[in-house]
Amino acid sequence: MAAKPENPTEPFKRALAHAARSLAETPDLEIVFSGESPGLVGNRAVLPHPPRDLSGPEAARLRGMADQIALRLAHHDPLTHARARPAAPDAQAIFESLEQARIEAIGANALGGVRANLATVLETRLEKQGLTRAVAFDRNTAPMAEILGLMVRERLTGDAPPDGAKALVEILRADIEGKAGKDLDRLAAAVDDQAAFAKVTRQILRDLDLGDDVNDATESSDEDEGDDDNPTDAADDDQGDGEGEQTDGSSPQESEASDRESQAGDEEIVQSEQEGEPQDSDESPDMGDGAKPARPDSSADKGGEPAYKVFTTAYDEVVSAEELCDPDELTRLRAYLDQQLSALSSVVSRLANKLQRRLLAQQNRAWTFDLEEGMLDVARLTRVIIDPTAPLSFKQEEDQEFRDTVVTLLIDNSGSMRGRPIMVAAVCADILARTLERCGVKTEVLGFTTRAWKGGTSRDEWIKAGKPPSPGRLNDLRHIVYKAADAPWRRARKNLGLMMREGLLKENIDGEALMWAHQRVVNRPEARRILMVISDGAPVDDSTLSVNSGHYLERHLRQVIAEIEGKSPVELIAIGIGHDVTRYYRRAVTIVDVEQLGGVLVEQLAALFDEEPRTAVRARGLLPPPPTVVPSAPKAARKASA
Repeated sequence: MAAKPENPTEPFKRALAHAARSLAETPDLEIVFSGESPGLVGNRAVLPHPPRDLSGPEAARLRGMADQIALRLAHHDPLTHARARPAAPDAQAIFESLEQARIEAIGANALGGVRANLATVLETRLEKQGLTRAVAFDRNTAPMAEILGLMVRERLTGDAPPDGAKALVEILRADIEGKAGKDLDRLAAAVDDQAAFAKVTRQILRDLDLGDDVNDATESSDEDEGDDDNPTDAADDDQGDGEGEQTDGSSPQESEASDRESQAGDEEIVQSEQEGEPQDSDESPDMGDGAKPARPDSSADKGGEPAYKVFTTAYDEVVSAEELCDPDELTRLRAYLDQQLSALSSVVSRLANKLQRRLLAQQNRAWTFDLEEGMLDVARLTRVIIDPTAPLSFKQEEDQEFRDTVVTLLIDNSGSMRGRPIMVAAVCADILARTLERCGVKTEVLGFTTRAWKGGTSRDEWIKAGKPPSPGRLNDLRHIVYKAADAPWRRARKNLGLMMREGLLKENIDGEALMWAHQRVVNRPEARRILMVISDGAPVDDSTLSVNSGHYLERHLRQVIAEIEGKSPVELIAIGIGHDVTRYYRRAVTIVDVEQLGGVLVEQLAALFDEEPRTAVRARGLLPPPPTVVPSAPKAARKASA
C-alpha cells in the first residue's frame, strides 16, 4: 500500500521551526502550530497554521512572527529591560516601542530574508490598526510611540516607514527631530548593547518631556526598592518572589493577546506580532500596545492560597460613558468607529436582521376560530350560503407567550483588545442593541478595565501602609456603563465610540467585573436574563499578580463563574477572541478571527431564544458577598488622597 502523500505545509513547518531555533540560538525551542493566540510561553512558541499559499504575503507574515519571537529570545534580557523601564505610563509605551525596534533591527541588518519578513508583519499590523490612514489623526491624537518606533527603525535599518504610514510619521517628525534628533542619532551606536540603548532612550524621553528620570527613579524606588545597581530588589517587587526574569512581562508590539494565554504563573510570556499598538502617548500600557506583562511565579501559592480579597475599594468607580468623555469627542470617536467598520457593519446588520426575523416569528400572534363572539371570520361565510341556518363563525387573536427578556453584553476593555478587536466588539454591540430593541428585548452594554496601569492609587496606599503581604486585588477598578438596559439605543449610540479613545483600555480583572454585571442583570424585573461576556484572554493585572500568586485572578474568575452557572437564574455565555474561554465557561465559543464576532454573537443569541428556557427560576442573590476589603490606610488619609 502506497504511503499517503505528505501535506505540502509540513516541510514549511519544519523549515520555519529550524529557522526559528537557529535565529533564537535555542536548539530546544518548541514550535507549535495551532489556532491559539500566537506567542511564547516558557520554551513553547505558538504560531498560526500556515496558509495554503506558501508563496504569498500570509506565509511571509507567519515567518515574520516566528522571527520576532526568535529575535526577542536571542537579543532581549527581561531583567535589564525591567530595571531601565520608566515608571510613568506615558513613557512606557515609547520605551517598549524603541526596544522592539532595536531587537528587530539586529535581525534585519544581519539577514535580508528576516528584513523582508519583518516588513510584511509591520505593514499588516499598521493596516489592521488603521494607522495607514493619517487623516484620522492630528498632532494631539497621533500615536507617539508608533511614530517614534518607525523613526528609530528608519535610523537603525535605513528602511523608510511603509508607504501607508509615511503621512502618519510626518505629523510629528519635525517636532521630534527638533527636540530629540541628536539623541535619536546616538541609538545606532548602542543597538547591540541593551543597557546602553535603554539609557539613550530615557534621554530621548526627557528631550520630549515624556519622561523624568528623577521622578521615575523616585517612583521606582518606592515600588521596587532598588535601581540599576540592585537588580534583585527591582525584580522582587515586580515579581513578588524575586523571579527577575518575569519582570519584563512580554514582548512589545507583536501581540497583545498572547500574554493572556498563559496558564502557568511562572512562565514568561512573549507576545507575537498580531497585536497591537501603543496608539497613544497619554495612557499607554507597559507593552506599548496594550499587551499584558507576564504573570509572576505562583509556585509558592499553589494549594494554600487565601480567599480572594481586595486591598481597598476607595478608588474603584462605576461610571457612565458620558462622564469619561465630552460630547464633542464622543461624536468624533463615534464617527471614527463608523468610518473604520463600515464594511463590517453591513455584514453584521444582515446577520442581525436574521435574528430579528427569528424573534419576531416567536412573537407572532395566533388565532382561535369557531367562536361565538369576536371578529367575524369572513373565510367561513360560505357556510351561510351552504346552510343558511348555520351560525356565523367568529375568531379571536391571542398572544403567544414570549417571556420578557433582557440581554447584557459585558465587553473586555483591556489593553490587549486594542485595535481591531475593540472596534468590532463596539460595532457588534451597537447593532445588536438596535436589533433587540426593535424586538422588545432590552439590552445593556457594559465594559470593564482599570483606572491605571500598575496599580494606581491603590498600590500607592499599599506602599504607604508598609507593603503588607498578600494584599489581594491591588488596582483601581473602572466599570463603564455604555448603555443602560432602560436607555433607548438612539441616546446611547455615541457612547460606544468611547471604546476607541486612546488610553481607556488598561488591565482586566474579570471576576469582579462579572460579579458587577451579574448583580445588575439579576436585579432586573424581566423574566429571562442573559449575560454575554466578550473577552480575549484570562484576567491579568500586573500590580495584583506581582504580590499574589500567578493564578490569583484566574482562580477567582472560576469561582464566580461556578456560582453563576450553578445557582443563578441568569443564563451565562462567553465568546473568546483568540482565547479558549471554554476552560472557564460551561457555555462558550472561541473564535480565531475577530471578524467572526458578529456572526457568532447573532447565532448564540438566536440559539438561546430558540431553546426552551430554564424550567425553574432559582432564587436570586446567591453569589458570594463582595470580597473582603483590607483597610489600606487610615480613613482620613484615604479621603485626603481622593
